Amino acid sequence: MAEKIKKFFAKKKADAKFKLAGPGHKLNESSTTMVVPPSKKKSSYVPSKLEPSEAARQAAEAALVRVSSQKKDTAFNTSLAAIQAKVRRELEAEKKDSETAMMLSSKPVETEQEMSAHLAVKGVYFRCPLISDEVLSKEEWKVKIKEFLFNTLEEERGMTACLIIYSCNYNRTKVVDCVNVLCRYVDNIIANPEETKFHKIRCSNATFNDKVLPILGAIEFLYAAGFRQQKLVVNDVEEDFWVWAKENIDSLETLQFLRETLKSEERVELEIDRNIQVLSPAQAAQRIELPQEFYAMSAEELKREKQQRSEIMEKQLQLRTKAMREKDEIREIRKYKFCLIRVRFPDGLYLQGTFSVYEKFSEVIDFVRENLEHEGLPFVLTSPTGHKFEESDKESTLADLRLVPATILMFQWDPLVEQDLRLAGNVAYLKPEVMILVQSM
Repeated sequence: MAEKIKKFFAKKKADAKFKLAGPGHKLNESSTTMVVPPSKKKSSYVPSKLEPSEAARQAAEAALVRVSSQKKDTAFNTSLAAIQAKVRRELEAEKKDSETAMMLSSKPVETEQEMSAHLAVKGVYFRCPLISDEVLSKEEWKVKIKEFLFNTLEEERGMTACLIIYSCNYNRTKVVDCVNVLCRYVDNIIANPEETKFHKIRCSNATFNDKVLPILGAIEFLYAAGFRQQKLVVNDVEEDFWVWAKENIDSLETLQFLRETLKSEERVELEIDRNIQVLSPAQAAQRIELPQEFYAMSAEELKREKQQRSEIMEKQLQLRTKAMREKDEIREIRKYKFCLIRVRFPDGLYLQGTFSVYEKFSEVIDFVRENLEHEGLPFVLTSPTGHKFEESDKESTLADLRLVPATILMFQWDPLVEQDLRLAGNVAYLKPEVMILVQSM
């Protein structure tokens, strides 16, 4: 089913590109327009090695020290006063973090020109390979996907109606309820094709009005399944019905296909765009603020949580166990939907990308590998505190690894690889086309 949908979208994209190419020309005609395909040849340009200034290096090292010092555990002091003091410091830090998050989330929506200069990224963006190669915000994609699917209805009504149901409605519970009702309509006809009582759906029916009518794509599905809207006289009263007729479909197999398509839960998926940036050491050392899109909570929810935490602040002054601290940490992580990963290279540059908190660490490894000049060579990623990520960490999510909402990872070539590269005089890190992204100061 998924493969058929992909082929359908591939054809639509090809048709769109054909239309964009404009009218054709005869071979003996001259034309002022020429379509040039993108070159796949690798650029021969190799940038000279960047040497950041000493001040920039010091700023970057200072930032890394700050990050590292936050994660290092001091020697445990069994003194009750020392423990209480540590708890107070933790609570004060939590309160400060909460206030900062509240400040960020309560900011009014700003234009791009008015955004804080400290925002690490201006937002979270997505791609939709099935439809186009554009990079847009989620809200922009919602509009574009809806427009695309409704424009496609005449060509492939049944499959498109199913895609609309799952892609253009955002209340999961209501979608499930609607699908169950639609399947019941179809199942009754498949099992009893000659039973006329299953051929009619009263438009005033409560279930139809509450669970089917409000869902985008549901009416289009009924039409594809062979239903048509008619007025019928029942008990001397004219009423609106959706009436099924065998001649409206090719065969009963059509109903079975539609049911399977509907239950497959296929939707138009969005892929998060990494929003790649390459930062100098001085830029990476600046204070980071995250846009509202990174938060899973609304401004009102963050405000409510702050009030609740203030009320129980005194209670939290009691000695907290490790389990209690971990619970608080998990609650903090759940505030975020996305996270920012920065990878520091030995030459001082940082590669930055945006990830979902539920993506696996293997996605970060792939992200780094895809942007390396020597893409196939082995490398090592470590945390600022020196923790080396193991093979078993690849299947863990970024939230599970506590890399949320932002973190810095240290890049190193595998020792044997680095030795060979140095002997060859080619210890390059990022691809030339990625190096072009280095932001100006």
